[in-house]
Amino acid sequence: MPQLNSDLERRLTMAVERMPAFPKSVQTILEMTRNINCLPKELVGVIEKDPVMTMKILRVINSAYYGLPNKIASVGQSVVYLGINTLKNLALSIAAVGILPRFNTTGFDIQRYLLHSLTVAAIARLLCEKYARGETDPGDCYIAGLLHDFGKVVFAQFMPGEFIKALAITVDEAKPMFIAESEVIGADHAFVGALLAQKWQFAAPLVQCIRDHHAVEAAPSAMLDCLRMADAVCRKLAFGDSGNPWREEELAGLPQRFGGDIAAVVASLGDLQKIVDDAQAFAQIGTER
Repeated sequence: MPQLNSDLERRLTMAVERMPAFPKSVQTILEMTRNINCLPKELVGVIEKDPVMTMKILRVINSAYYGLPNKIASVGQSVVYLGINTLKNLALSIAAVGILPRFNTTGFDIQRYLLHSLTVAAIARLLCEKYARGETDPGDCYIAGLLHDFGKVVFAQFMPGEFIKALAITVDEAKPMFIAESEVIGADHAFVGALLAQKWQFAAPLVQCIRDHHAVEAAPSAMLDCLRMADAVCRKLAFGDSGNPWREEELAGLPQRFGGDIAAVVASLGDLQKIVDDAQAFAQIGTER
């Protein structure tokens, strides 16, 4: 955890406070779906009380990508085709996309950032199902993957000059981004992302996971392990772009539960192309205003 002087603490707090709120309807959906006895009609009822969320979900479901034979006219119908878990993740992803800025002055590519976040989310969930079954909720791993780099969005929006310098150091000096950010700003995106997740009232384990996702000395947990490995897989395979290129020396710091061979982990997950295709389609549809 960085040692912040009073001026930096004030600036970071102000930046986080200026970020939009996370929709209450989505927080309610996440709480409801933790209950295995959650009824589809209860979930539909919450979503339909949010007309903007309803409109966006229907637009995505009725897009050419899904290619459903008939037009879906209600959220209730969509549950039949997609299921509760897919609908929950869709609502969460739409909410996160709605908070992203359309433009920034740093050259940080929001579209490719979104693709990275969506693929990390899906692969973190897949890793949990395969390697950490029963230890944590795969849905929580999805949320961690989706939100893990949101601190970069805070920097791009409200500390653009310093973030530009950190991006340049990351590329020119081949330094990890979190180190470059700490050198230039005094705190990294993981720390600021955790402040943001705290503001959005996510559970403490998720906040801690976001804060620690670059801290190799952090105590391992199933959620943190799955997030860190998913992030490594997506960066190594160039699924999107988080502004932080893969470096082979990072192999030594990967979570022990997966072994030391990232290629073997990737092979164990099967064909990841559908995850990438899904993310690309959603990134394109979901950012339409």
